[in-house]
Amino acid sequence: MVSDLRLKHLLVMAGVLTVTGTALADEALQQAMKSPKNWAMQAGNDANHRYSTLSQINKGNVKNLQVAWTFSTGVLRGHEGGPLVIGDTMYVHSPFPNKVFALNLEDQSIKWKYEPKQDPAVIPVMCCDTVNRGLAFGDGKIILQQADTTMVALDMATGKEVWKVKNGDAKIGETNTNTPHVFKDKVLTGISGGEFGVRGRMTAYDLKTGKEVWKGYSTGPDAEMLIDPDKTMTWTDGKMAPVGKDSSIKTWKGDQWKIGGGTTWGWYSYDPAVNLVYYGTGNPSTWNPAQRPGDNKWSMTIFARDLDSGMAKWVYQMTPHDEWDFDGVNEMILADIKVKGKPRKALVHFDRNGFAYTMDRVSGELLVAEKFDPVVNWASHVDMKTGRPVVQAKYSTGQNGADVNTKGVCPAALGTKDQQPASYSPKTGLFYVPTNHVCMDYEPYQVDYTAGQPFVGATLSMYPAPNSHGGMGNFIAWDAGTGKIVWSKPERFSVWSGALSTAGDVNFYGTLEGYIKAVDNQGKELWKFKTPSGIIGNVTTWEYKGKQYVGVLSGIGGWAGIGMAAGLSKDNEGLGAVGGYKDLAKYTELGGTLMVFALPGKS
Repeated sequence: MVSDLRLKHLLVMAGVLTVTGTALADEALQQAMKSPKNWAMQAGNDANHRYSTLSQINKGNVKNLQVAWTFSTGVLRGHEGGPLVIGDTMYVHSPFPNKVFALNLEDQSIKWKYEPKQDPAVIPVMCCDTVNRGLAFGDGKIILQQADTTMVALDMATGKEVWKVKNGDAKIGETNTNTPHVFKDKVLTGISGGEFGVRGRMTAYDLKTGKEVWKGYSTGPDAEMLIDPDKTMTWTDGKMAPVGKDSSIKTWKGDQWKIGGGTTWGWYSYDPAVNLVYYGTGNPSTWNPAQRPGDNKWSMTIFARDLDSGMAKWVYQMTPHDEWDFDGVNEMILADIKVKGKPRKALVHFDRNGFAYTMDRVSGELLVAEKFDPVVNWASHVDMKTGRPVVQAKYSTGQNGADVNTKGVCPAALGTKDQQPASYSPKTGLFYVPTNHVCMDYEPYQVDYTAGQPFVGATLSMYPAPNSHGGMGNFIAWDAGTGKIVWSKPERFSVWSGALSTAGDVNFYGTLEGYIKAVDNQGKELWKFKTPSGIIGNVTTWEYKGKQYVGVLSGIGGWAGIGMAAGLSKDNEGLGAVGGYKDLAKYTELGGTLMVFALPGKS
């Protein structure tokens, strides 16, 4: 019989037990992620790199890419996320009603199909289209997070339900659009509904059983946020210091924190070396800042939590007292880079507010905070000592209370970058970032909270940034160590797809009018292909029988495409996006197709 100590040693050597020794990593997921032939997580790995070491497709031959095959999901509206590939099977998802298909890569036949039965009443309480950001894999299961907040684990071989759990209540505006994330023996999922006064939170469930393990709220009492006032740290006065007792409650008027937003519908990352999971929280509710005085902690915040207990190790609020709907949910990319010449275990985050942050992911120290679009004007800079943005009074939407239209705010509420994830290339050390080049007028108004009803309190209109010649997007390369744009490639519309970087020195992304494009590491366009619909999905790559493939979902929608997806026509509808993107209809139409590309020749 092997002793407990010997068993623990063997597991550590096998890479199955984390350094904390408290929970086992899922071996099937770990093995799948080790092979570049698979694409086993939505971001490719725990660190959100969206990078592949495959190089059969490279900058010299990418111009020869051709359509290999396609697959229709049978659903219109916005197709975000992307497929998973494990072995000889691909797993594809759709927007509401959240279908799941298991496809045989040999002949693209359907191995199994799962279509949940959801009440369509959930659709009106989904803020910005009926999108879903993808599936997760672990423990022989495919995990689906449905719009109605039901999370279900499906047997990856048969599609049969193994377990399911309810994560929220659509009747009060709680929905889910995020992909679940499997880290070690847990499945993490957030919540959507900041525009309905939902109280944000992160919940961890047991991967095998679906039982809740812990839940950490974004706002409220310390115990409910899983914050230790003496041990949870934040950046202040040029150093890390404890957040102190009631750090959230003190920054809200009365019980406003109960309907305070701070939702968690973005992307999460994990560092097994320190056992910390990282994610961002969204905007405070309501969008009328005059109704919620104070910093509104901990909305608009980067959280670093212990994966096993959920306890927050450090927090950093990017936009205190948000006045512009600059959700902070964008991905946290973990990379070991040099910052100002010094090696750092960094966390890099491109926020909607237009600033790119480089943090020490272990300690939470603020290292870099710079604009990644030069037109950003709501703040002049981030004070590196306090960590707070220096707000320009001219663009403060709450400066005179409600019913004042503040004009020319850059970026617009959809941000310099929304949730569409960037990529990181360890080969170049650069980050490749899809961006929006959009500004807005913002007029708050008084609004009362009613459960299940919109709790917005602002009217917006959006338009291209000044002197952009109509261009509403850029694809950029970013140096996170210095906080500088290395190069920028303009696009007619916002770049609303997730990026992919590869060892073949090629970076892929999609455009709202429907092109999938490839550029080299200097930003030179090498190839493009017009797909049937606008692209808001994330480009992925895999290998099957010795051949490398590149795939992306084509299907316009999301916030930028909500006018087309939901049939809206008035400029201020779709929370202001319809007017900004009304020309999209001249270039594309609704769709729902997985496009797969490869080089010509036999596999």
